[in-house]
Amino acid sequence: MQQIGDRQIAMESILLASAPGDVADAILAQSEARSFDRGATIFLQAEPAHSVYVVLGGWVKLFRISQNGAEAVVSVLTKGQSFGEAVAFRNDVYPVTAEAATDCRVLQVRASLILTMMKSRPEVCTAMLASTYKHLHDLVAQVEQLTAQTGAQRVAEFLLELCPVDEGPCAVTLPYDKVLIAGRLGMKPESLSRAFARLRSIGVKVNQNHAAISDVARLHNYVESDRAEAWSRAQ
Repeated sequence: MQQIGDRQIAMESILLASAPGDVADAILAQSEARSFDRGATIFLQAEPAHSVYVVLGGWVKLFRISQNGAEAVVSVLTKGQSFGEAVAFRNDVYPVTAEAATDCRVLQVRASLILTMMKSRPEVCTAMLASTYKHLHDLVAQVEQLTAQTGAQRVAEFLLELCPVDEGPCAVTLPYDKVLIAGRLGMKPESLSRAFARLRSIGVKVNQNHAAISDVARLHNYVESDRAEAWSRAQ
């Protein structure tokens, strides 16, 4: 991997953030940055899991095809987010298909490379466990969103996940296809549009694939507020 920006993004990802510096350097030196056009398949559901990926730019969609042929969006990932760890480390198959939702670049890390390092460096095991735990925590949070938050609060939390700051103004880039966000949040596209409209009252303005947030802390407080209170305030 050659680009300095790519290196910084990868080093701050869940996959490598907890790894010793020399281990992270060795992994990056032996990994490949790959580009995919929008709609291209990165890997298929049920394909042998041989690699872990970090998104360097653009958006990646993870989805499953049900028995009746319907597509269920599991997640949409952007810069700095990783995927594939749990199944790759145990030589399993991918439970989802990964597709480039936009033109994107990803870092492909061979699972065998990390597993070899884990045998000689116990601290690498701890780092990879931390990565897997973070993904599990995120999945639990998704379930909580679906059962305990209003649609507007779910959208607000999704925006907060993209913010690099904890307070003050912030601008984030969204996928052009809002259906992806709706699918990830368990909403219909029209419900997503209504949620964006409700968030205007707390300083969120969406223009095409850009969201301008006037105060990140205010948005965070909205997410944490009581469901009924938040819903009535957003009308």
